[in-house]
Amino acid sequence: MACARLSIAPLAPGTLIFVLVFGTLGAFHWACQRPRTRLGQAVRDGTAYYGLFMAFSLTGAVASYPVAALSSGYADPALHRIDLAMQFDWLAWYRTVAEHRWLQIAGRVAYETIYLSPAILLGYCAIAGKRRTAHDFIVATWLAALLTLIAFYFIPAIGPLGYLMWRDPVAYLPISDLWQPTLIPLLRAHAIGQIDLGHLVGLVSAPSFHTAAGVLMIAYGLNLPPVRVPLLILNTAMLLATPVEGTHYLIDLILGALVALAAMALVAAGRVVVIAIVHGKTRRNHPLARGCIT
Repeated sequence: MACARLSIAPLAPGTLIFVLVFGTLGAFHWACQRPRTRLGQAVRDGTAYYGLFMAFSLTGAVASYPVAALSSGYADPALHRIDLAMQFDWLAWYRTVAEHRWLQIAGRVAYETIYLSPAILLGYCAIAGKRRTAHDFIVATWLAALLTLIAFYFIPAIGPLGYLMWRDPVAYLPISDLWQPTLIPLLRAHAIGQIDLGHLVGLVSAPSFHTAAGVLMIAYGLNLPPVRVPLLILNTAMLLATPVEGTHYLIDLILGALVALAAMALVAAGRVVVIAIVHGKTRRNHPLARGCIT
């Protein structure tokens, strides 16, 4: 943050709201530290899950600002060429949505379910006692955010809406607006000094974090039969809405999916390492093992 000459506005309304939310979650979590009922256990676990997930997500969103400020150039020409090589016409996709009001409404609703799906997944994990799935999902999300930010530094882009339509009138303004071509130059020029947590916007084009999150929620939701179908439907709809509402190239989505797969692989590998370490300690602490050592 300091290198990019940025700081968080401590007294901004959005910042204070997040302080209130985290404080409330912390209070409920502390009150249920020694639960006597199943509900108390669910509240204890759920507040921890939500708190960690929100903290990681918020950190990732804030970190995209200094990354954008320290980046240089734009990868849009290369990203667009890759889309054309895959015969994906983003403008045709966009114009179809712009011509149909119901597609605009459906796309906006679907795109915003990125906030609903984690609540469903983590809420069910808290109620059903699925700690391993919750922990794996949270860590995978954090890793996906980290990998996304690293990639973003090397392949910053303003997105297809800004790159392909800069000469044309915008018939339909998606949720992601034109924040990338507007804010990235300002951040690089250090014209923005403070970040209001209540007005964070998406600056990352490639990889698409919406796609990474959607793939993660579908993958981990497969282990939770009661919420498997709702998560599959919600996130499939979100992925379909992402090219227009998130102003993403198709290659952005592919890279986002690869980020999700890499994050899940790292989580799985991490579990193997932890199990091996714990198993090794258990074997060394076994009475027969201690006898052999002595």
